[in-house]
Amino acid sequence: MTETTYTVNNRLPIKEIALAVFLLVFGSTGIVLGIIMASYKVGGDRTHGVFFTILWPILFIPGFYYTRIAYYAYKGYKDFSFSNVTPV
Repeated sequence: MTETTYTVNNRLPIKEIALAVFLLVFGSTGIVLGIIMASYKVGGDRTHGVFFTILWPILFIPGFYYTRIAYYAYKGYKDFSFSNVTPV
């Protein structure tokens, strides 16, 4: 009879979670700054603010998605685990 050892890697992905939180914070900050820039015409016109408001969700969306997965995995919700967070 052969015995095999099966180990599950259940480590906390600290780098991946830190990157997700970084993207979430800077994405949401950029969106707010873009709205302020568009409202007060920073740079001479509204184009700069609109550009920033459109550009920063590129950081916000993946940051929100992976931060949400990490939060739900931490809280122990069904069907969520730290293995769902993509490795860096």
